[in-house]
Amino acid sequence: MKLLRNRWFKFGFWALLYIVWVIWLGNYWWLLGLPVIFDICVTHKVKWNFWKKEYKEGENPSSWNEWLDAIIFAVIVVTFINIFFIQAFKIPSSSMEKTLMTGDHLFVSKLAYGPKLPQRPLSMPFMHNVFPGTMTKCYSDLIKRGYRRLAGFGDVERDDIVVFGFPHGDTVLSRIPADDYYTHVRIEGREYAERAYGPVVARPVDKTDNYVKRCVAIAGDTLQVVDGQVIVNGAPQKTYPGVQMTYTVKTSGKPVNSRILKEMNVNPDEFWFDSSLPGYASIPLTAEAAESMSKLPTVVQMECNIDVYPPDYPDSYLMLFPFDERFKWTRDNYGPIYIPARGDVVTLTRENLPLYRRIITTYEGHTLTVDGEDIVIDGEKTRTYTFAQDYFFMMGDNRHNSLDSRYWGFVPEDHIVGKPRLVWFSSDMNCRFPKNIRWNRLFKFV
Repeated sequence: MKLLRNRWFKFGFWALLYIVWVIWLGNYWWLLGLPVIFDICVTHKVKWNFWKKEYKEGENPSSWNEWLDAIIFAVIVVTFINIFFIQAFKIPSSSMEKTLMTGDHLFVSKLAYGPKLPQRPLSMPFMHNVFPGTMTKCYSDLIKRGYRRLAGFGDVERDDIVVFGFPHGDTVLSRIPADDYYTHVRIEGREYAERAYGPVVARPVDKTDNYVKRCVAIAGDTLQVVDGQVIVNGAPQKTYPGVQMTYTVKTSGKPVNSRILKEMNVNPDEFWFDSSLPGYASIPLTAEAAESMSKLPTVVQMECNIDVYPPDYPDSYLMLFPFDERFKWTRDNYGPIYIPARGDVVTLTRENLPLYRRIITTYEGHTLTVDGEDIVIDGEKTRTYTFAQDYFFMMGDNRHNSLDSRYWGFVPEDHIVGKPRLVWFSSDMNCRFPKNIRWNRLFKFV
C-alpha cells in the first residue's frame, strides 16, 4: 500500500510506539531518540547502519555484508525482545515433572510480572552469566545499576509456575557450578569445600542461574507441609495432575514391565529395581499413576514415602532451611513458616533469627551481629526489622526430587524473572532421534 511506504506515516507509527515504550520505561531522557527515528524515516541525513555497504550502479552485492547486516539486525531485535518481552529457557532437571519435563524448551513471559531492567547492561548477547563450556563470565561490571522492575500484567500469584534466579546462586564453586555452595560449606566446611571444588565465583542477582518451580505461598502467607500435603493459610493446596511423590513398591519378585512404566510416563533416571526388596524403594508417581500401579498383578504392596522427624540423610537439619536443629522439620512435615511481605515488621529473637538472617544480610544488604542476647543491625541494637521487599516460597511438583525453598528458603521479589507460557520444543535424552522428540508437547501452553 502506498500509505505504508509514506515516510511521514512511517515516522508517525514508529514515533508513537517509541513514545509508549519511553513512558513504560519511565526515563524521559530516551525521548532524545526521536530525532534519530525522524532521520531514519524522513530526512536520511545520517547513515545509522554504517556497517552496510552502499553499492555503485551495476556492482554485485556482497553476500558477506548482507549476512553481517542480517546478523546485527537480528542481535538487536532479539536482545530487545529478551529484555522486555520473552526469553527462551530450557528445563535442566526433573524437579517439575510431570508438569514440566526435563528437556522442555520454554518461552518465558517477562510481561507477566514486569521485566527487570538489566543491572549489568554490558553483556554478550544470547548469554546469561558465562561463555558456553567455561566459567568465564560473559558480562562486565563496568556499569552497575540497582534493581528496577517495569509494570507488568500482574503479580506473582499462589500456584503460579515461576522462573526465578537461584537465591543461593550468588556464590558458586567453579568446579561444580550446578551445586549449592552453601550446602557444601555446611556439610564439609568452608575451607574443604573451597579447596576441593573452588575457586569461588561471586555472581550478582541478575546473573545467577535460573530455576523454575511452583509458587506455593506468596508474601503474607503461612505455609505448612503435613505428611506431604501443602497447606497454606490453613487450606490444602489445590490438587495438580502433575504433582508426584515417591513410593515404595514391592513386587512378587520381578520388575514391572518397562512398557507399562513408559505408558505411566515414569522417568527411568529416577528409580531402579532392588532385587533384595524385591521392588522399588523410591519410584516417583503421580496420584493417577500410583492408582494404576497398585492394580498391577505383579505389585504386592505400595506405600507413599513420607519423611517424619528425625529425617533420614540427606534431609537432616543441615540440608533443610533454616539449617538449625531446633526446627524439627522434614521435607514432608515442614513449618509452619510465615512468608515475609514488604512493610511487615517482625520481632527478632534468637529463636527466629535463622529464618530471617539471610534476608537481612544478603537480600536486603544490612550488617547483622549477635552479642549475647542483643541483635545488632547496622551497628544499632534492635528488636524489630521491617522487610523491604516481598518474598515467595517455591516448591517443585516432583516433591521428592526437588531442591526448592525447603532447602534454601525464601525467594526475593528481585529474583523473579517471569512466567513460562509455551513449550515450543521438547526432547527426551533417554531416546535417540527421532523418537526423542515429544511431539505431544510441542507448542503446548503452560
